[in-house]
Amino acid sequence: MGPALLFLIFFLVYPTLNTIYLSFLDAKSEGFVGIENYVYAFTSDEMLTAFKNNLIWLILFTGCTVLFGLIIAVLVDRVRYEPFAKAVIFLPQAISFVGAGVIWRFVYDYRPQLGLLNMLLSIFPNLKAVGWLVNPDTATFALIIVAIWMWAGFAMTILSAALKNVPAEILEAARIDGANEWQTFWWVTVPMISSTIAVVTTTMVINVLKVFDVVYVMTAGRYKTNVVANQMYKELYINHQHGRASAIAVILLAALVPAMMINIRRFREQEAIR
Repeated sequence: MGPALLFLIFFLVYPTLNTIYLSFLDAKSEGFVGIENYVYAFTSDEMLTAFKNNLIWLILFTGCTVLFGLIIAVLVDRVRYEPFAKAVIFLPQAISFVGAGVIWRFVYDYRPQLGLLNMLLSIFPNLKAVGWLVNPDTATFALIIVAIWMWAGFAMTILSAALKNVPAEILEAARIDGANEWQTFWWVTVPMISSTIAVVTTTMVINVLKVFDVVYVMTAGRYKTNVVANQMYKELYINHQHGRASAIAVILLAALVPAMMINIRRFREQEAIR
């Protein structure tokens, strides 16, 4: 085992071990408090709200991003201006999460003069302006839409490459056997790109579990939009509770590891096939 590999292992393992160690300490006295910080993480109202919101993100963001990415990949594959369409849809990936948050704050602004959505609503006399980011009933869903807008292009790119690798002979054979376009897509195309769909799905799950930028920039976790990563930031830099923040970080790491292992296994299976 070379020095470079040893250094890499130390570089990766030491911060993790240090975080786990801090999670068992009290922030002020640096005394050992056992699992008290973990009890707080699983019982406090703020953390329970964060867990609930992360679950909503996990279901809606992951499902919609993969679904929209697949639909867009199928549609743009059939148009002549495919490169231009893909470039436009992928463009949000070139914007930082902070920049996207600032842009969408104006889209959601309560004032019709600035907010695009409320300006559209003002066209209809019976509809009133909506505080998209200050209403707890809509704020979380508004943030999820921003994240979908940013990541659908990534999902489209990966899934489009998988679709192009489906042999045309197999699709033609399905059509000759009497299958219509929907049956061909559902029973032939989807099973053949299922491994890619799984990789994209697990990647989106990883993104959801550590989502922070959009929430912090647009609402800072207010109006019942808090997520686990944002609560970790608040405990560390606002409440100065290093033990609690470290415990939340360990929980995030534990939640991320299974998704990462699934991705690694999928990549190994694909490499073995090649």
